[in-house]
Amino acid sequence: MFRLLFPLYGFGGGIFAAGIDYLRRAQEGDGSWFGRWGTNYIYGTWSVLIALNTAGVAKTDPMIRNAVAWLLSKQRDDGGWGEDGRSYWSDQPRGESRNSTASQTAWALLALMAAGEVKHPAVAQGIAFLLANQKAHGLWDEEEFTAVGFPRVFYLRYHGYRAYFPLWALARYRNLTSSNNAAYPYGM
Repeated sequence: MFRLLFPLYGFGGGIFAAGIDYLRRAQEGDGSWFGRWGTNYIYGTWSVLIALNTAGVAKTDPMIRNAVAWLLSKQRDDGGWGEDGRSYWSDQPRGESRNSTASQTAWALLALMAAGEVKHPAVAQGIAFLLANQKAHGLWDEEEFTAVGFPRVFYLRYHGYRAYFPLWALARYRNLTSSNNAAYPYGM
């Protein structure tokens, strides 16, 4: 579908090839990507894996496999993911925090599903984390700052993050596991 919508942009070449080349160069040695709006490497890795899925990059590409391995290595014992502002300092750990958050768990889940990992046990554990931590009012509590104003200066808490990202991940998981197609061929 994407290829049909954008034939003039040279899908697979031109602008897309340059973008994919940039993403290859920007990938960190551990397999992650720096984030720009969300905290931080979980968000960045999610953003890139969504883009690579949209661009039709093969799920077997080493860039994708390295990112998947990094995300899997950052899953917490409770099944979720969390990352705090320490990751903006080069001598601090990436993709780690004292707590898992609903929004960051959702980013990791959406990234893994974009990379073709919907059946991986880590995805099921992340979904279980979201379901177990959803409150009676339908949302998730999230006191942590999961967005950045200026790295190392101030951080933000967008209240919508704890609502729409987990719902998006749950819906994506349900749609992928209840259909005959375990991949989503376009977009986010």
